[in-house]
Amino acid sequence: MRVLLTGWASFLHGEATAGDVLSLSAVGSALTEAGIGHDVVFSPGFRPGTLHLPDAPPENYTHVVFACGPVHGPQVRALHERYASCRRIAVGVSVPDPDDPAVTGFHRIFPRDDGVTPDLSLAAPVSRTPVLGVVLAPRQPEYGSAGRHDEVHSALTGWLAGLDCARVPLDTRLAHEDWERCATPDQFVSAVSTMDVVVTTRLHGLVLGRRAGVPVLAVDPVAGGGKVTAQGKALGWPVVAAEDAGDTALLDARLKWCLSPDAAADTPVPSLAALVDELAGPR
Repeated sequence: MRVLLTGWASFLHGEATAGDVLSLSAVGSALTEAGIGHDVVFSPGFRPGTLHLPDAPPENYTHVVFACGPVHGPQVRALHERYASCRRIAVGVSVPDPDDPAVTGFHRIFPRDDGVTPDLSLAAPVSRTPVLGVVLAPRQPEYGSAGRHDEVHSALTGWLAGLDCARVPLDTRLAHEDWERCATPDQFVSAVSTMDVVVTTRLHGLVLGRRAGVPVLAVDPVAGGGKVTAQGKALGWPVVAAEDAGDTALLDARLKWCLSPDAAADTPVPSLAALVDELAGPR
């Protein structure tokens, strides 16, 4: 017996959701524990360098297991055709149309939409990774040719994409009618406070991250230093220069520091006494 473990994350034109991949992991762990040999296939667009469907000939397998997601459509039907010689089983799936050939092509189905069976993703082990809130500045024309926003953001987001972390885009701009944005400053600071680290090229990404008590990996997008660098000095907080945004070793070291107890620091509160005195003085 050898099982080919598949799902929507296996198809070239499928998709890999967190639930799909966790479900594949849960089934794979159960097969390993039972001593059943198996291979898992993923789309080359999701995991290049791993086993893909074209590299898994039907004669190598006795069974095909399809895990998670809805059972429908031409890609599932094509799976039946390619692996017609194998016994085909679907587990933890939704069955929108029982008469669909994608459904009837399976020899056995263990559905999740029976109102009784919990989703397979609940059985997969998970480990916590750092959660990084990412606040990027828009292009700022006031800095003229010193603005390096495009190249800094390209370097920074390329580095972020390679990290084992959860990335949460955040926007300091408020909007009352756009559900994707916060409507009040309190909402934004509350969201920031749930992050492990804030990664930002924006002044208020730095300031409000520190306001929420969260370590901030701040990068100034302006060559020679702009307002982010100046505010970092005012807060006693380090800022990466625009010229160093492509230094992944530096970014790695700064993130490691942000995730350590050493990054804990009090944030100074500004005084408005000088403004009050100015307003209260003689005209």
